[in-house]
Amino acid sequence: MSSTSIFRVATRAVRPASFFRASQLPRSRVQTPAILAAARASNFSTTCKRFSGHHEDETYEEFSARYEKEFDAVQDVFELQRNLNNCFAYDLVPSIEVLSAALKAARRVNDFPTAVRVFEGIKAKVETPDQYKQYLEQLEGLRQELGVALREELYPQEE
Repeated sequence: MSSTSIFRVATRAVRPASFFRASQLPRSRVQTPAILAAARASNFSTTCKRFSGHHEDETYEEFSARYEKEFDAVQDVFELQRNLNNCFAYDLVPSIEVLSAALKAARRVNDFPTAVRVFEGIKAKVETPDQYKQYLEQLEGLRQELGVALREELYPQEE
């Protein structure tokens, strides 16, 4: 046996089994990375697809009723904050009833900072300071009952 043939035999035995050329594979096994990723995602999915309605045809009264119901069902801080983020994401100011339900939910889960932030959210959503004062007047009784202070009361020098 010549030295070159021994060298060829030795190098064939040393090559790792995973080392191959794409041209050596049958056509069905050569796939692009995008196809492989899509195949992996569909084979090992751990969640189901959700088609959530965006409530585009919802009236203000239906919106208020839906969020009152959601705040009444809140059981932890995460749910409360998620519902508040969703509620304030709309291009409208939530009703007094929705805000009351949110404040009661904040009290139920014992989350004082979120209750204070509800009022900060109102202040950011309204168009004029007079509207903010009207909301404060409407929610004054509940605010006193729950012991929720405003940011302006907590930090008077920051204004």
